[in-house]
Order: sequence, then C-alpha cells, then structure tokens
Amino acid sequence: MNALTLEPPRGSSPAAASLRPAIALAALGVVYGDIGTSPLYAFKECLNPAHGVPLDANAVLGLLSMVFWALTIVVTLKYVLFVLRAGYDGEGGILALQALARHAVGGRDAKGWPLGVIGALGLVGTAMFYGDSLITPAVSVLSAVEGLNVATPAFEKYVVPLSLGILVALFAVQRFGTGLVGKVFGPVMLLWFGTLACLGLRQIAMAPEVLQAVNPLWAARFLADHPGQSLAVLGSVFLAVTGGEALYADMGHFGASAIRQAWFLVALPALVINYFGQGALVLHDATAIDNPFFRMVPSWGVMPMVVLASAATVIASQAVISGAFSLTVQAMRMGYLPRLRVVQTSGDAMGQVYLPVVNWLLMAGVLAIVVGFGNSSSLSAAYGIAVSITMVTTTLLAMVVALRLWRWNVWLVAAGAGALLAVDVLFVLANSLKIAEGGWLPLVVAALILVVFTTWSRGRSLTREAALAERVELGPFVQALAVQPPHRVRGTAVFLTAEPDAAPHALLHNLKHNQVLHERVIVLQVQASDTPRVDFAERLQVRDMGLGVWQVTARHGFMETPDVPAFMKLLSYQKGIPIEAMTTSYFTSRETTLPAHMAGLGRARRVLYVWLHRNAGRASDYFGLPSNRVVEMGRRTA
Repeated sequence: MNALTLEPPRGSSPAAASLRPAIALAALGVVYGDIGTSPLYAFKECLNPAHGVPLDANAVLGLLSMVFWALTIVVTLKYVLFVLRAGYDGEGGILALQALARHAVGGRDAKGWPLGVIGALGLVGTAMFYGDSLITPAVSVLSAVEGLNVATPAFEKYVVPLSLGILVALFAVQRFGTGLVGKVFGPVMLLWFGTLACLGLRQIAMAPEVLQAVNPLWAARFLADHPGQSLAVLGSVFLAVTGGEALYADMGHFGASAIRQAWFLVALPALVINYFGQGALVLHDATAIDNPFFRMVPSWGVMPMVVLASAATVIASQAVISGAFSLTVQAMRMGYLPRLRVVQTSGDAMGQVYLPVVNWLLMAGVLAIVVGFGNSSSLSAAYGIAVSITMVTTTLLAMVVALRLWRWNVWLVAAGAGALLAVDVLFVLANSLKIAEGGWLPLVVAALILVVFTTWSRGRSLTREAALAERVELGPFVQALAVQPPHRVRGTAVFLTAEPDAAPHALLHNLKHNQVLHERVIVLQVQASDTPRVDFAERLQVRDMGLGVWQVTARHGFMETPDVPAFMKLLSYQKGIPIEAMTTSYFTSRETTLPAHMAGLGRARRVLYVWLHRNAGRASDYFGLPSNRVVEMGRRTA
C-alpha cells in the first residue's frame, strides 16, 4: 500500500527542481485563496463592539496575539507540519484521510467500532465542507465589494447587486473549466499577498509596539481580563484560519513541499504583517474599526484595491467550488452519492471536472445567502462552525493514522494531537455561540448532506440484498450453456454487474428474449477502490469461466474516472482476448425501485432514495460507454 506523500525523491533531476518555484506559485493561487482573503473581515470582526470589549492598547495586542498564535498552532503546526504528512498516494482531503485511517485499523474488510467511527468522521467532515462551500463565496465577495463604502457611502446600496453579479458570472463560467483562468491565479495572489505586506508594513512603521503581540502572554492576559467575552471573541479570531483546511485538500495537485514553501515564504509572513498593520492602525486611529483593512489603503488606492480584492475573493471562491466538484466525484465513487453528470474540462488534468447539478445548486444557495444576510458582518456569524467541526474530524483521523500506520509513540501522539484537539474543540465551542445568529445555516446544510449520504448508501445495500433472492450463480449458468448451447453471434458482449459471481440480469434477459449469446461474453464488475489510484498491474482480475465467458473485476481509485472501453483495451492487451471496439456491445440494467419494498429505511428516506435513484445519471454516461453500442434492460427491484 502506497500511503505517504508526493514529496520529490532525493536526487531528483535539476529539471524537476527548477519547476518547484512554479508549482509553489500555482499552490499560492489555488491553496491560499480562502485564508488569504481572511484579512478583509477577520480582524474587523475581532474588534466588533458587540463583543463588549473596551478598545484599548491591551485589547488590541491581545487580539493580535490570539490571531498570530491561531495561525501558528492551527495552520502551521497542525496542517503544514503534521497533517500534510498523511498523503494517500499523494492525495489529501477528508475522504482520502478517512480511507487512510480505515487501512490503518485493518482495511475495508475489518469489523467493529473503529471502522464505523472512522467512516462517520469522514462523512461528517465531508458534509461540513459543503456548508463551508456555500458561505465562503458569499462572505469573501461581499467583504471585498464593501470596500466601496470606504470610498464613499453612496456606494452602499450597490454592494449587494454588484456581489450578486460577480457571483453569477463566477458560477456561469464554471462549465468552461478553470485551466485558462487558473494560469493567472498564482500571479494575482502573489500580487495580493505582496499588497497585504506593503499595507501592513506602512502601518507597523508608525506603531512598532504591535510587534509585542508575538508574545503569547498578551493572548493569555486578554483571556484572563475578559473571561465573559473570550468565547465570542475566539469565534471571530477563528475567521483568520478558515481556509487552512485547503492546505490538505489540495495536496494532490501540488505536493506537500510546494504548499509548505508557499506558506512559509509568502502567505504566512504577508498575513501576519497585514493583521499587525491593521492593529497598528487601530492603535492610533480608533475610528478605523469599521473597516481596518480598507482604512489602511490611501484614498487614491481604494478603488484599485476593491478590484484587486474582488479578484482575490473570486479566486478564493473558485478554489472552494472546484473542491466541491472534486469531493462530490469522490463521494460518488465511494458509494455515498448516486451517479451525477460529470464533465471533464481538461484533457490534461483529470481533477478538473464540472458537475452542472452541483454548480447550480451551489449558485442558488450562495445567492440566497447574500440576499438574506446582506453584509459580511452578518454573514460572519454563520462562518466558522462548519470549518471548526471539519478540523476536529481531521485531527481525530490523523491521530489514528499516526498511531496505527506510522507507529508513533502513543504518548507523543496523545500529547501533541491532544493539544491540537483541545484547540479545535475550543474553537468549536466559540463558534457554537453563533449558531442562533446564522451558524445554524451550515449545520442544516451538512445535516441534509449527511441524510443523502447515508440514505443512498443504505438504500443501495438493501437493493443488493433484495437482488440476492433472484440470484443465478454464474458458474452453474455457464455449465448449463454446455448442456443446451444457445445460438452464438459474432462479437463481444460486455454485461455490467454489481455481483460478479452472479449471472447479470441483462444477460439472462437478453438470452431469454433474443435467444442468442455473443461468441465472447464479459461479465464486468467495476469496483471503486478506497485508494486514490490503482496500478495498471492490479487494475484487472480475470477468471476464464469457459465457453467464451470471462468474469472480470476492473478496479479504479476514487480519484480516477471509470472508463469501461479503456478497461476492455487493457483486458485485450493483458489477456489476449480479441476484443474489437466496433464489434463490442455493452449491456446495462436500469432498475426501478419501489418505496414500499425498502423496509430497512424509514418512510421519508424511502421516498428520498427512490427520488435519488430516478434522477441518477445513466450507467452508460458514468462509465464512458459509446452511446451507439449500449443496450439497456429494464428491471424492477424489491
């Protein structure tokens, strides 16, 4: 099992080494878009008068200290130095970490509570990501466009319409893919982080005493002086680290080294300098608390900064939207969602996909949120709870990997990961205070996603159990062909099935009604592995059943697109079976499921499962079958 990282091997070529700065620049654009735009609203919310904290030098230094150490502990120590080690065949993300933890406790066939808990943690973290996917574009774009209010209050009435226009345009161009736009992400974000640093340095030079905030005693003093307000303030401090989870989720695209370089050399210094600059501004101008970020900008630069901030927030939003597409595809291939239409938007990058249904549902949700909340301050109350819960699940799963796979010392893991978990739980508690003010929104979205995940997974399991009553074993079926040989016709017939040891319903149906059998019959099961990718040598398992019938299991990783015609080419190459594309037909079954027969599900979930089943994409589209060579057989399941 390959289960470590995408780190370049020692002694890698000079050419590969020369690409590292370019990869780090690309990582800067994609990975750090979300956390990179947090200065637009995070410190402003920390200073919110609603917290009831008097604005003085001690409070400002305490807030800056908490922001600095949140970035240090949550992002640097946890994600950059710890979690990035847990690559699974070079891939990251909550589902990849879940799969890695499953292997760590005994693999896909293991029984008992650890596997169930690990599966639940992965699903919860995934569901929370969708809640975050709705809020990130809304709060990021709103906070950027609100910079117009600094130029003149006359622009206030245009903030929401302009934000809606930017978001509609962003979702409308998704179908064209991100390859072309992605080439400018890195340079734009490099300009953005450079601007953050310049703005911050200018203010720090006027109030260098803010640099004292690197001392954690200022944070401890703030918490001691304001115990009643501390949790509420920590909920705002957490906004500075939202987006940190993208470090791990995008590891498969860039590798851990490039992500670390971009963080330590550019993103982290720029963020810290800018936050300290905002604090320095507030120290000598208390009126700047309404929008300390844009108040740092000279009057002549406000409009250009709004444009640059809008570009940065579009990039941040794009990263989250692309992540939702990728996560949905992973969930489909791991059996948590029905088949949806997936459009490959790049011939070079397999990970660049577009899902129309997900795109338009996200757009509708984001637009509704912008209209409903109206400004970034109101929306910030809804932001954070989903991300903080995701971070808890990440820490727990990473602890399992460190203990069971890496074999780290149990006391070392208990001390280190336990401290990280304590910080995560503290932020969850802090964000839980905002549930009534809007934090309920991502939780409701996550709950709905979890219902869909579990309903589909359970429904498919019940459907397979019901099909066992009609099961005809493949071995005896082939033996019966020798006793009463049917008429054989030229070519190859590929019958897709979920049960490779049983004769597919489409095969029985075709033989019964057409009374013919192709000279070559492939009974094919396409099996999604819980690894990101499957080596070619391990992709096919073939058993010759005799009489021109082969039982084949084709495996693919959850980061790979299942391509049945490609599997057939590989089968012909590896096993010498004369399969020709123009003489091959593909047979699938289209099932009709009745709610009354799904006794293992409650009434509402039966209705949901049937609706999902009826609206699922066709197998022919999902498996890349040529439309002019597909035969679909109907079937009603109990």
